Amino acid sequence: MTILGPAEVGAGGPGRRAEVERPVGLPGPPAPVRALGPAGAIAVAVAVAGGAVAARPLSLLVPAAVVLLAAVVRRPLLLVVAGALAASALGARAVDGLVPPSPGPVEGPVTLVSDPEARWGRVEAVARLGGGPLGGGRLVQVRADGPSGEAVAARLAGERLAVTGRLSPLPDDVDWLRVRHVSARLEVDTATPGGQAVAPFRAANHLRRLLDRGAETMGDERRALYLGLVLGDDRFQSPEATDDFRASGLAHLLAVSGQNVAFVLLLATPLLRRLSLGGRLAAVVAVLALFAVVTRFEPSVLRAVAMAGVAAATMARGRPTSALQVLALAAAGLILIDPLLVHSVGFRLSLAATVGILVIGPRLVESLPGPPAVVLPVAVSAGAQLGVAPLLVGGFGGVPVVALPANLLAAPAAAVVMTWGLPAGALAGLAGPPLDGWLHAPTALAARWLGGVARTAASAPLGQLGWLHLALLVLAVAMVVVAGRAGRSRRALLIGAAAIAVVALAEPGLALRDPPLETTPAEGVRVWRAGATVVVIEPGTGPSRTLEGLRLAGVLDVDLLVVGPGATAADEERAARHRSRIGQVWWVGRDPPGAVRVGDVDVTVSGVGSVCVRPPGRDPCPS
Repeated sequence: MTILGPAEVGAGGPGRRAEVERPVGLPGPPAPVRALGPAGAIAVAVAVAGGAVAARPLSLLVPAAVVLLAAVVRRPLLLVVAGALAASALGARAVDGLVPPSPGPVEGPVTLVSDPEARWGRVEAVARLGGGPLGGGRLVQVRADGPSGEAVAARLAGERLAVTGRLSPLPDDVDWLRVRHVSARLEVDTATPGGQAVAPFRAANHLRRLLDRGAETMGDERRALYLGLVLGDDRFQSPEATDDFRASGLAHLLAVSGQNVAFVLLLATPLLRRLSLGGRLAAVVAVLALFAVVTRFEPSVLRAVAMAGVAAATMARGRPTSALQVLALAAAGLILIDPLLVHSVGFRLSLAATVGILVIGPRLVESLPGPPAVVLPVAVSAGAQLGVAPLLVGGFGGVPVVALPANLLAAPAAAVVMTWGLPAGALAGLAGPPLDGWLHAPTALAARWLGGVARTAASAPLGQLGWLHLALLVLAVAMVVVAGRAGRSRRALLIGAAAIAVVALAEPGLALRDPPLETTPAEGVRVWRAGATVVVIEPGTGPSRTLEGLRLAGVLDVDLLVVGPGATAADEERAARHRSRIGQVWWVGRDPPGAVRVGDVDVTVSGVGSVCVRPPGRDPCPS
């Protein structure tokens, strides 16, 4: 028996729509509402981002009127226009809020918005003048030292201080602070505890302190890595560890992201299954909100939390939505809430990585040969790396060649730290010694593996991918995707793609094997290679730029390292020994002036602390 719908039953018989007569004068059925599909959602997100970048003053009544018009005429395209206008108006207001206040003395309460961090002998944090953590006065950068610095360092985000100090404008080179709505700097003279945080921050800070206490058994290095992976707290990372993770393409592991959100929801799944649909949605929102507070609303966390919230809401309504549509809606919503997010490097990288995973990853899974257990992680990691590659090449100079294998080796250990380390860390903090050591044994082992992968990968002289290498890799990926749908030519396409990829990945490392005579790979780092390698670290360079310079130059062995004078000389020597094998070290200002010949290079240090390096064929150093 065939069951026919009412529209198919009538004089025309089965399979034909009946002509239903309508009384004259009655309106027809309403036109179907045109849903905002994936393409429309992406268009809205792009329009909102463009409007936030443009940031032109405009009354919010204008986009509101366009939204109303879109509802009346049922044209989703008007929502794109409304989104751009609204983001532009809100962006202009956000920029206006960055106008610095008048310099002058300050006395009163402040509420910390970020966790304090030690930098260059001072303690720094972002704080709100007066008011609470979610509203009130302006955001300022707090800087303190001495007893005041100790008072600030003892607090966490959301907690209050009573301070005296003086406001001054921000310097020009701190755009990362302006993205966070910080408009001035507060140099603190005195600081005393001023009250507890509101309930969500109290709970978050209790959890953070509990995890920190439970991780003490792992030692400083692994504890810092653990806190970075679980909480995104990189305040205790050494410059050496930070550079290792950046150089190996693993820095994203220390910035909490969608992977952490997924693991947190996974841990909450046994509880969520016991709830009704409405209770489950409320519980998911509560878990996501608490996790955002615990991880300090980092841009990558906001992106992941917003996506999870949008996905949960659409599923609760029985309207499954594509992942790209969820991403677009989440990004548009976040930018409308905070238009300055479009200028956040972390937010851009998080979006780009997610787009790469969603767009490139599935196509590689379909096209790459091999078992799913191997193909899936390769496809996901490659998709993420290709997604962020244009931003890394344009903003940071390149993508580490070693990033893909390093991520494949690090992923299982990172999963152990995030899934086991979070509940085990809470129990370890409650139990204390000796149980904390046993509870954190898997965590410590996984963290040790991660640190070893990062350091080994960072030390590999394989170079970085530039625009040309990236173009070749995109071509290779395109050939792999085409091969997945090809017939007899599949094997030839895969071989060609592999050859192109090998050329693109090998060239940066080969270029490092034939370096120029003299290079300055990073500010303050000068390298001479003429039979022997001489590296001069200029005063005030610091350990981070020292590590970066040696890495970018591919220097594994240093015959003569010249450092100093200055307070950072010891840190620079330690950083150089972390990255390279060091022969002789000459401390300017500590060792007596003189000259030495290293290979074909003459090095002269004068009595006033200046260094002269003369490779062969150059005029000799002045006496």
